[in-house]
Amino acid sequence: MNAPVVIVTGADLAPQALALLEGFNVIYAGKAPTPADMVALCQRHDPVAIIVRYGAVGAAVMDAAPSLRVISKHGSGTDTIDKAAAQARGIAVRAAVGANAAAVAEQALAGLLACAKSVVRLNERMHAGFWDKATHKSLELHGRTIGLVGLGAIGQRFARMCDAMGMKVIGFDPFAKNLPDYIRVVDLETIWRESDAISLHCPLTDDNRGMLNASSLAACKKGVIVVNTARGGLINEADLLQAVNSGQVAMAALDSFAVEPMTVPHPFHGVANILLSPHIGGVTGDAYVNMGVGAARNVLDVLAQAVHA
Repeated sequence: MNAPVVIVTGADLAPQALALLEGFNVIYAGKAPTPADMVALCQRHDPVAIIVRYGAVGAAVMDAAPSLRVISKHGSGTDTIDKAAAQARGIAVRAAVGANAAAVAEQALAGLLACAKSVVRLNERMHAGFWDKATHKSLELHGRTIGLVGLGAIGQRFARMCDAMGMKVIGFDPFAKNLPDYIRVVDLETIWRESDAISLHCPLTDDNRGMLNASSLAACKKGVIVVNTARGGLINEADLLQAVNSGQVAMAALDSFAVEPMTVPHPFHGVANILLSPHIGGVTGDAYVNMGVGAARNVLDVLAQAVHA
């Protein structure tokens, strides 16, 4: 009897995850599978599960896999999965919640510190032979207010880091419960108004797409720092660029973008006060294992429930 198939939208999976999936036939779709590629793979193999690393999974892919029972995200964000289509077809959608929380929170902290301390600019100046001690002043974060949008596993971990540095932490998340005392829960208007730095840690939805835009940026303090390690669609990129050029936003550290991979050329290219990284906040050796294991366990849990249903 042929082993049930699990398709991975990537080129590999951690050995620890593969060990959990022993008994399944794991098929790799490669690093950049198109919807047509996925439909063809599903028609050929009829998987019981799809583990999503790269690309999107929509209704056409689901319809090509009549045995599909679960779509498991290799990470925490499920915005690339058509959840309404999955629900309509009785297909479970799961995420490896918290598996990359440490890695992404550290990336957010790196971005915040790089902006506040002018790390990239001073490094470039030093390599060019300059010594700017008499003319440059960095921003001290102690006593400043950090505004967090999203207080899940990543947001709370980052909040703890900021609190340890003596920052005042305010946050918005209508779904978060049992938060530590050092996080003051506020509305979005307060986030914009009071924050010296803003860091985004929420999933992308139809309701919050473009939430950081000309209007919300204008409501911020002049010279605010913006950090985004969540989803690029949360920011109106043209509005952010204008705010950086005007000085309304002093610096931005971005690890995700509206279109990925980032288009070349891109309006952000060459803008000194925008620090860019290629959506690698969750890409560490430890997170790779944790996300793979989490995704595999979610597959096994859902399939086990289906057997006993």
